[in-house]
Amino acid sequence: MSETSNNKTATDSSPKPMIEALGLSKFYGSFAASRDVSFSIKQGEVVAFLGPNGAGKSTTMKLLTGYLAPSEGEARIAGFNMATNRLDGAKRLGYLPENGPLYADMTPRSLLQFFGQLRQLTGADLDRRIEAVVRTCHLGAVIGKPIGKLSKGYRQRVGMAQALLHDPDVLILDEPTAGLDPNQIREVRKMIRELGESKTILLSTHILQEVQAMCTRVLFINEGRLVFDGTPEQLGDDPAMMDNKFHEFTSAS
Repeated sequence: MSETSNNKTATDSSPKPMIEALGLSKFYGSFAASRDVSFSIKQGEVVAFLGPNGAGKSTTMKLLTGYLAPSEGEARIAGFNMATNRLDGAKRLGYLPENGPLYADMTPRSLLQFFGQLRQLTGADLDRRIEAVVRTCHLGAVIGKPIGKLSKGYRQRVGMAQALLHDPDVLILDEPTAGLDPNQIREVRKMIRELGESKTILLSTHILQEVQAMCTRVLFINEGRLVFDGTPEQLGDDPAMMDNKFHEFTSAS
């Protein structure tokens, strides 16, 4: 076998990029909500998108998912340009926005049936996927109760089940533990770690401890700009060191 063939085999076996931000910017007049953000997340990575409130995390995530059109740059999911091939990209993507669309009068089952039909799942295929996400998200005890009567923790699980329903390769989760109590946070973290064994995940947070609990890589954004791309260990081994890094990143720009 030639050296070229060997190189090609090695290249083909490496994890491929599943989430790509290529010079992403979003301007509202003179205000830059996101400015020239670039990174690539490979298949199988669980990455934290860290930063203070208002740093541009949610805007960048909406650009990645195609919910917002970039002023400049390009977003790709599983290789698909989300501006020109959004439907193809969306088939590979599960998105949990902060305060996502849950209908209070629906039950988890009826909501999953509704979103499944929108995803063109029908019959036995839809039933199998609902059963799978109910099991993964531990919704069996509340599957027939109105969503408006559920706790914040259970509503978050319903949102996660909706994002997982079509079995996507990529998950983008915006503040998945926001507003939850410590027990609920522990449950969501466990779920994300388990999902990370088979999916590529980008999750936003402003809580430093989330990073060490769930992620192998950290992207830190401040004032719309990416200011750090590294490992959790580089942020520090204890809360005090992580707090110091957080202050360093947010006061440097």
